[in-house]
Amino acid sequence: MKILNWLLTAIFGICFLSVLGIFHIFQVIGLKISYHAHKVSVDWMSWWINACLGIVGARPRITNLAGDLPTDRPTIIVCNHQSMFDIPTINWSLRAVHPKYISKKSLSKGIPAVSYNIRHGGSAIIDRKDPKQSIEAIQAFTEYLNTNNRAGCIFPEGTRSKTGEMAMFKKGGLFTMLEAMPTATIVPVAIQNYWKITRYGFKPIPFGARPKCTILPVIERAGKSNEALLEECERVIRAVAEQGL
Repeated sequence: MKILNWLLTAIFGICFLSVLGIFHIFQVIGLKISYHAHKVSVDWMSWWINACLGIVGARPRITNLAGDLPTDRPTIIVCNHQSMFDIPTINWSLRAVHPKYISKKSLSKGIPAVSYNIRHGGSAIIDRKDPKQSIEAIQAFTEYLNTNNRAGCIFPEGTRSKTGEMAMFKKGGLFTMLEAMPTATIVPVAIQNYWKITRYGFKPIPFGARPKCTILPVIERAGKSNEALLEECERVIRAVAEQGL
């Protein structure tokens, strides 16, 4: 079985890198045309990355319990974090609200297609060693989301889970977004089994991880403090994300 896993991992790696290379070119061309053309290229890159995961038996299963989200206001997507592959699933499943991310500086260069999208697609780039720069970048990010009615995705755990167990949510980034985006729709998203894809660091990818993404019902903001909103997000996400552990 391990030999088969190595073979399928190699095939996946070739396909994955090919998708990044091809869609890097599409993004460059798309951005010269318009924001929309660039976004379409990112959407379909995300679809193809998810499709490639099918090679190792890990094509994501997406369940939408939130229905159609409003596009006439900004959105805050709150999600647990398990793998780099969380992001293409969120990109594709919530493409109607234009997901953007808070990304660390090291990801903004050196990765075909991915780094290009971080730099040019509307995401925030922060330097974790420079708190002042991070605050300014997040402030500019929330202004962009408010002005353009885009979605900002935040992973309040602050790091990826390597076992599927969620860490406690941190207040900082989410509180900043809640304060700066008082009209935003809050959408909790629960990720399951993505950690299994990268549990061995691609050496190899075990077959049949069966990742799941559940878009949970919108959380109502009326009459709730930021503390209460964070606690509710964590509670409903944890209830789904840790099923079966």
